[in-house]
Amino acid sequence: MSFDATPPARWRRSTRCGASNGCVEIARIDGEVISVRDSHGANEGAAYRLEFGPGEWRAFTDEVKGGRHDRP
Repeated sequence: MSFDATPPARWRRSTRCGASNGCVEIARIDGEVISVRDSHGANEGAAYRLEFGPGEWRAFTDEVKGGRHDRP
């Protein structure tokens, strides 16, 4: 094992998850990239993740907070 390897991601679940197992999880990867996954696909690898740069993540969370992605 190399000491230069990236440490494993620390995934965090949404606080709105509650007792449900269908949750959104996020992790900071390599210091800059924000990765998002569905907890159901957690064992499926990188193919089931979305990745955002810092500006993209900020814009997305601002839209969520503003209600842009709320269900009708």
